[in-house]
Amino acid sequence: MSAHLDETRRRRTFAIVSHPDAGKTTLTEKLLLFGGAIQMAGSVKGRKAARHATSDWMALEKERGISVTSSVMQFPYAGRIVNLLDTPGHADFSEDTYRVLTAVDSALMVIDCAKGVEERTIKLMDVCRLRDTPIMSFVNKLDREGPRADRPARRDRIGAANPVRAD
Repeated sequence: MSAHLDETRRRRTFAIVSHPDAGKTTLTEKLLLFGGAIQMAGSVKGRKAARHATSDWMALEKERGISVTSSVMQFPYAGRIVNLLDTPGHADFSEDTYRVLTAVDSALMVIDCAKGVEERTIKLMDVCRLRDTPIMSFVNKLDREGPRADRPARRDRIGAANPVRAD
């Protein structure tokens, strides 16, 4: 029993969630790459991509360039086992995402800097709060123009703390 408990304590399970097209699968690929689970990151692009994302394993996902079901990937890191759950962003597949949120230690909320905090982002934030799921935010696509995710009105709406910048 003790060995099983130790194994359980070593695991960290993260759901990667966001509005559609914010970059969940791309971020998942980079985490897998830097965690040593894969040797080369795949692409989320549609049919013509030379190498598809690891988490987009279904033919439909590869063809459309979107996630339609959650995927679980695992790798060891710093004495722990990291479980990443790449979830669908589209509302059509939201039940899958909600089920995943019942089984994770925390959620990584990806925010598209070019689009700002979108409605689906707010909905997922509310679901995480209802389940007392800790949330980390990752602002993606900082190289693009658009509304900033750290605008006070939006930040207040989602209850975010002051952003940490890596300047």
